[in-house]
Amino acid sequence: MKRYMKLLPVLALGLAMGSCVDDAILPYPVEKPESIAQYEYLNNYDVLKSYIDRTKYPNFKLGLAAAVNDFVQHGVVYEAVTTNFDEMTAGNAMKYASVVNDEGVMNFSTVSNFVDEAKAAGITIYGHTLAWHSQQNMTYLNGLIADKEMEGDLEEIQDAYFDYSTYTEFPFHVMGYTPEFVDGCMVSHYPGEWYQYFVADQIPTTVGQTYKVTVCIQGSAPGSLNAQFGNWGNILEQTISFNEEWQEVSVEYDNCPVTSSFVVFQPGTFEGDIRIKWLKVTHTEVAATAKEVPVIEHDFSDGTPIGGWGDGLSISVVDGVCVIENPLAAQNWEKQLCYEQSTPFENGKKYFLRLKVKGSKDGAIVAGFQNPNGYVGCGDFPAFAVTTDWKEITVSTTCSGDGATRLLFNVGDYEGSLYFDDICLYYEEKTNIIEMTPEEKKDTLTWAMDNWIKGMMEATGGYVTTWDAVNEAISGTDADGDGYYDLQSASNGDPTTNFYWQDYLGNEDYVRIVVAKARQYFQEYGGNPSDLKLFINDYNLETWWDGNKKAESLVHWIETWESDGVTKIDGIGTQMHVTYILNEADQKAQEDAIVNMFQILAASGKLIKISELDMGICEKAFGTGLKTEEVTFEQQQKMAEFYTFIIRKYFEIIPVEQQYGITQWCATDSPADSGWRGGEPVGLWDINYNRKPTYEGFLKGLSGEE
Repeated sequence: MKRYMKLLPVLALGLAMGSCVDDAILPYPVEKPESIAQYEYLNNYDVLKSYIDRTKYPNFKLGLAAAVNDFVQHGVVYEAVTTNFDEMTAGNAMKYASVVNDEGVMNFSTVSNFVDEAKAAGITIYGHTLAWHSQQNMTYLNGLIADKEMEGDLEEIQDAYFDYSTYTEFPFHVMGYTPEFVDGCMVSHYPGEWYQYFVADQIPTTVGQTYKVTVCIQGSAPGSLNAQFGNWGNILEQTISFNEEWQEVSVEYDNCPVTSSFVVFQPGTFEGDIRIKWLKVTHTEVAATAKEVPVIEHDFSDGTPIGGWGDGLSISVVDGVCVIENPLAAQNWEKQLCYEQSTPFENGKKYFLRLKVKGSKDGAIVAGFQNPNGYVGCGDFPAFAVTTDWKEITVSTTCSGDGATRLLFNVGDYEGSLYFDDICLYYEEKTNIIEMTPEEKKDTLTWAMDNWIKGMMEATGGYVTTWDAVNEAISGTDADGDGYYDLQSASNGDPTTNFYWQDYLGNEDYVRIVVAKARQYFQEYGGNPSDLKLFINDYNLETWWDGNKKAESLVHWIETWESDGVTKIDGIGTQMHVTYILNEADQKAQEDAIVNMFQILAASGKLIKISELDMGICEKAFGTGLKTEEVTFEQQQKMAEFYTFIIRKYFEIIPVEQQYGITQWCATDSPADSGWRGGEPVGLWDINYNRKPTYEGFLKGLSGEE
C-alpha cells in the first residue's frame, strides 16, 4: 500500500480544531496519548480520489453528500468535497419541499448558487432528486387535488344559540362571579371592579374559520367590554360596546385557533348592570344543501328505552315516549343516559343532535361523546334548555378524540321527570362539493410535475447531467402476490407524511412521465441529450433477510417502465446504508447478499452506482446501533475491512462500462442530535474531520492494493 507524507487541508483544519492532537503546533514537547497515537498512521495517506486508477476506470466518479449551505461557505465541507471527491450530492437543497412553498411558488436561488459554486470548483453535481414520495410539499399538492365547492351565494350558518330566557341556573364554569336570570335575561351586576364570566361554552368551531358573535345586550349606562373567543391559551379578543337601549351587537373573529370555543366577557371597570337576552355564533359559507346522514335514530315506537345508569334512576317507555325519573338530584355525571356504538364516532367530524324534550320543571342538560376506556370526554354539545313544554332542539359539536363509542346525556342534577322523543344523531354531507375524477387528478399532477422538473432543469442549465429521476419507488410488500414488491403507495405507506405521486399518475406512467419531462427540459435548457443519465435510486437492495427480493423487484419494474419502447432508464442507484454486524454468522449472510445484489444489478445492463454509502455497527442483526463513543479501535478496523469488501466487490462484479461511481453519504460521524443515525460512527472522518480507520478501508477498496 502506498503511503504519502501529505496532510489534507481539511485534516489540518481538523487538527487545529483539536490542538492536542498535533504537538508540532505546540512550543514544547507533549507525549501523545495512545488513543491519539494509534491513529497517526492515517496522516500518511493521500486524498481519496488519488487512489482511483483513472486508466482502468476512466468514467468512475467518487462523490460525497453534503449540505449545500455548508459547501458554499468555502469552509471545511468545501475542502473535504473538492480535495477528496469528484462529485457532490446535495443533501436536501434539490428536493421538492426545499424549493416549493405552500402556494406552489418555486425558489431555485439556492440551487442556482450551488451550480455556480460547483462549476467554479470543478466538481460535478449528482441531482437528488426529481421525484420522491417523501419531502414533498403536502399542503400544496393535496390542495391541488382537493374537493372543490361550487361557487354560489354566501349564507350565514348558525353554530350555536344561547337563549337566556330559558335558563334558571347558570350552566357554565363559575369564575368567582355568577350572573342571575331575571325577566328573561341574564343579568350581571358590576361594582366597578374587574370581573370576567362565561356567557357561552362548548361551541363547535373549525380551525382557520372566521366566526361572528352576535349578542342582544343592554347596559344600565353606556360602556364596553372585552369579549374573548376560543380556549385558554388560544384566545381571540374583540370589544363590544353597549348603551341603555336594547341592541344587537356583532363582532368577528378571524382564523379561529381551536375546535371547541367559549365566549367570556370581561367588563373591566364598568359600574352598573349588563343584561343579555341571547347570544349566537355564526359563520358564512357558500350556500349549499346538506344531506343528513343518521348515526343514531330512536323514536321509541318499539318500546325500547335509552340505556342508562345511576342510583335511583328509572328509565321506561310510555306511549312511545322515553320517560326518565330522577327522584334525587346528584352530580350531573353520576346519572347518565347512554347510547353505546360498536363503531367509534369519527375524530374531527362535526355531529348534530336533534331531539324533542320536556320536563317536569325548567332546567338544562348536557350531552357529549366519551371513550369508555378511561372515561375520556371527546366533545360536549352545548347545554340545551328543558322547559315544561315540548321543544325540539338541535345542537352540534365536533368529536374531539379517538375511540369514542358513547353518546351520553348527563341528567344527575335534574331532579324530576324528563321526557325524550325522536332522538337523532347525524352528520351532514354537503351536496355542493365537486370531487375531482382520477383522470382530473392525474392531469393536474402531471402539470405540477412538469412545472417542477422544468424549473429545476432551467435552474441547473444543463450542468447537472446525472439525476435520481425517481427515488425509493419500491415498497417492501407484495400485496398482489406476483413475486415482486409493489410500488410505494398510501396503501402500504404513510399518507399523513408522504405524497405518493404514483397513486395518481399510475404505476407505469409515474416513472415514464418523470423521465420524459427530464429529457425534454434538460435539452431545452442547454443540456446535450447524450450526456443525460437518469437513475432509479432505492434502499435495502442488499438485504439478506428477503433474498435480495427488492433488488430483483427494482429490475423488474425498470423492465416494465421501459416496455413502452420509449422510456429509457440509464442506471440504478443502491443506497447501502449498511451496518457492520459483530456476530460473524450474521455478517457473513450480509456479505453474501451484497455479492448477490451486485450480480443482480450487473445483469440488468444498467449503469450502477453506490449512491448513499455509510456504515454503522451493532452487536447482532437488527440490533441497536452502537454509539461512536462505544466503538473500540479494533471494531473501527472491522468497519474499515467491510468498506474495503464492499468497494472491491463493486469493482470486481460490476463491469467497467457499467460503473458510474460511489458516493459516501456521511463525511463525518453523526452528531448526537442528528436526525440521521444520530450519534453513530458513520463517517470516514470523526466529527472534527480527523481521519478514522474507515478512511483507510475506503481507499484500500478504491486502490485494490493491500
